[in-house]
Amino acid sequence: MPLFTDGPASTIEDLAAQDSQVLDVASVEGIDLTRKLDLAQEAVAIDLEAVMRRTGSGFTRLDHVVVTPALRLWHTYRALELVYGDAYYNQLNDRYASKRDRFADLGKWAHERLILTGVGIAPRPVPRAATPGLTPTPGAVADGTYYVTMAWLNGTGEEGGAAIPAVITTAASSFTVTPKAAPSAAAGWNVYAGPTPESMVRQNDQAIAPGASWTQPAMVRVTGSAPASGQPPSYFHSLPRILQRG
Repeated sequence: MPLFTDGPASTIEDLAAQDSQVLDVASVEGIDLTRKLDLAQEAVAIDLEAVMRRTGSGFTRLDHVVVTPALRLWHTYRALELVYGDAYYNQLNDRYASKRDRFADLGKWAHERLILTGVGIAPRPVPRAATPGLTPTPGAVADGTYYVTMAWLNGTGEEGGAAIPAVITTAASSFTVTPKAAPSAAAGWNVYAGPTPESMVRQNDQAIAPGASWTQPAMVRVTGSAPASGQPPSYFHSLPRILQRG
């Protein structure tokens, strides 16, 4: 599961899964769905941080919050409410107003589910990695195109979200993977590679040191663990029941 601060809690695909017409509506009405996801993230962040501060918990910073299914649903419905609110004010179409109100109600329902389950907390959060650098190096990796990603590890071995993959094509060569600057929580990192984004598997046996690079051996593994979306919560923090804004 990703951290809340890794990026919007849901995706355009999540919006379409909840409302099959949203892509067409966005196209017709000139609505930027990516921007609506960002705005929904800001709105949820304000509400979530305010609620967490009311609990007196030591974990009030959002970079400790894990995106659980309930939190993802809340964000999805909030984004859809914004989409149809924008569409309504464009056309004053009652059908859009009805959908706006429906998703507002569903957002309240998802918020209640979050109250019931609690907010997932990672005491030692590991942020999603940035896309690593790839450079050709001498070696004998089979000629072809490879997708490569990486993920940071904290001191207890929990893995953060994997980076957007980098791509390299080899020809009688290998490649070296160089991570961007390590976050403060990083104690090491894992590297994943494969001929397609879906087939990437872990290539290293032991965690790689934060300041070290990785040069791919001749054999690219095709079986093993795939990159994860992020670390799971260590526990769930209870939330008080308060009225939502709006």
